[in-house]
Amino acid sequence: MTAHRSRAARWLPIAPATILLLLFLAGPIAYCVYLAFTDTQLTGQASASFVGLANFRRAFVDPDFRNAVLLTLAFTVLSSIVGQNTLGFALAALMRRASKGVRTLTGTVVIAAWVLPEIVAGFLLYTFFNRRGTLNAVLEWLHLPQQNWLFTLPILAVSFANVWRGTAFSMLVYSAALAEIPRDVTEAAEVDGASGLRRFLHITLPMIRRSIGTNLMLNTLQTLSVFGLIWAMTRGGPGNRSQTLPVFMYDQAFLKALIGYGTAVALLLLLVGAAFAAVYVRLLREEV
Repeated sequence: MTAHRSRAARWLPIAPATILLLLFLAGPIAYCVYLAFTDTQLTGQASASFVGLANFRRAFVDPDFRNAVLLTLAFTVLSSIVGQNTLGFALAALMRRASKGVRTLTGTVVIAAWVLPEIVAGFLLYTFFNRRGTLNAVLEWLHLPQQNWLFTLPILAVSFANVWRGTAFSMLVYSAALAEIPRDVTEAAEVDGASGLRRFLHITLPMIRRSIGTNLMLNTLQTLSVFGLIWAMTRGGPGNRSQTLPVFMYDQAFLKALIGYGTAVALLLLLVGAAFAAVYVRLLREEV
């Protein structure tokens, strides 16, 4: 009896938080899973019925869904895995050698883009890439060819926008990781005649490997869920040429009122995120 009371006493302080998580997190997730197996609609339906795996089968034969998957992967690789990760590391490395004034100015500009609300950043980048926007004005001044970037290269435009907005996080992660590398290790390698490239490959990268994996995982999961930025810039268009999975899900669930089908797409997006996370966790567990 005493052991049971002791166990209950340990759980008592976290009971309110556990109840809130079950109520506001686990509950909605369970309800969404239920909706994915029904034909629930927002309008024009007296009652919903259970349809099993029909929504998932519909997704896999839907060419628009397959297009959204491919665009989501392209958007994630371009803007997160390559763009934010590489640029963030480059900025962190360069700022270690820069003067205090340059570090302050660069950090302020990059972080300012990060703290902007997603919808505000989307409208700013819309005005930059618009046919009569800033980019074409600069190209005209330089006597270079202009084009309607949001029409000709929409997925590249929104990828650039996501890089511009999200690079600050990678820069901060890598700045902290690089600062933890013992200076005497790099100095000893330099004295031994190791070139900058060899020091980077054999000292820097192995020592910040876990930071790289963590940054990639967090950035990838965040990028997979980007909606407001793309919606403000292109609304998934023209046609469906920038319609990633979050935009496709919104279109199906709320514009076309197919809540059941849209929720099934959301669960498939969750599985895509889980697959990326599983890969990164596996890499983090492996020894160099």
